[in-house]
Amino acid sequence: MRLRLLCGTITCAFVLLACHDPTSQPATLVPSGYPVPEGFPPLRVPPDNPITAEKIELGRRLFYDEQLSRDGNLSCASCHQQQHAFSDTIAVSRGTQSEIGLRNAPPLVNVAYGSAWFWDGRARSIEEQILGALTSPIEMASDTAHVAAQLATDPTYRTAFAVTFGALPNARDAVRALATFCRILVSGNSRYDRYRHGDSTALTEAERRGMALFFSSRTRCAECHSGINFTDNNFHSIGIHSHYYDRGRYYVTGNEQDIGKFKTPTLRNVALTAPYMNDGTLATLDHVLEHYANGGKPFINKDPRIRPLGLSSQELADLRAFLYALTDSTFITNPLFAKP
Repeated sequence: MRLRLLCGTITCAFVLLACHDPTSQPATLVPSGYPVPEGFPPLRVPPDNPITAEKIELGRRLFYDEQLSRDGNLSCASCHQQQHAFSDTIAVSRGTQSEIGLRNAPPLVNVAYGSAWFWDGRARSIEEQILGALTSPIEMASDTAHVAAQLATDPTYRTAFAVTFGALPNARDAVRALATFCRILVSGNSRYDRYRHGDSTALTEAERRGMALFFSSRTRCAECHSGINFTDNNFHSIGIHSHYYDRGRYYVTGNEQDIGKFKTPTLRNVALTAPYMNDGTLATLDHVLEHYANGGKPFINKDPRIRPLGLSSQELADLRAFLYALTDSTFITNPLFAKP
């Protein structure tokens, strides 16, 4: 019931973005010259929110600004920390007034390549996801009037909004700037990527064995953790629990076959984003690997690919080594993503 009420609150907030519907018209490409990693497709952005350097910089400042929250003590970066691939280090994050969240804060890695946002996929765009976090009573607990009023008191923000949007500070443009900053948080320079592009020395023997296992028909890991971002952008129940108090995708679709299903997370920089799963239940990568190796817990909607794998301790160690090779150290140290 608490989740349904929260989703309803966020849905009402999305009305403020009614003119922003990325599904209603084709996306446009980022202006040529904006860098993406080798082998990655161009970033795609909604037609009404093109990427500009000024918007990126304004979004970066807003991302680290605590005054956007209701009590002025929480920023986006409070729960999405760069050194942890823009994720949190606790099972569920704390909101304003130390409200306990409902789900684990996912990493903000290559979110521009997603097709739905939040663990249950209820947001249709990054803009909607950001507005949802801003207005959620258990996250930043803010509202559009508060955001506009706070930003209007700062002369540097008044100048930045005038330059970027030709307008006074307002919540809609703040959300657009924040979404733009999140879109350019692109990671694709891990040792795995260097190996894939021809550097045969980039991976150790154990990491190569783990890679072979990962992409094999025996484990079938890559069937859900697929593509450049190691996610199919789909929803699965993987048997974390035998009963799901958080029903996940079901809250969006109302389909009982979606009870317990959550979006497949990216595995890029996964070694930095513990704890894991939608509720932060699994504390370490070893716990994650053990969960999959053992086949998870019984559940009516569990994906049939989640079954005992019969992996040896050496094979589990090799898989862990490969997952560590997905770490992109340039991403977590990039000064363009850091607090200004």
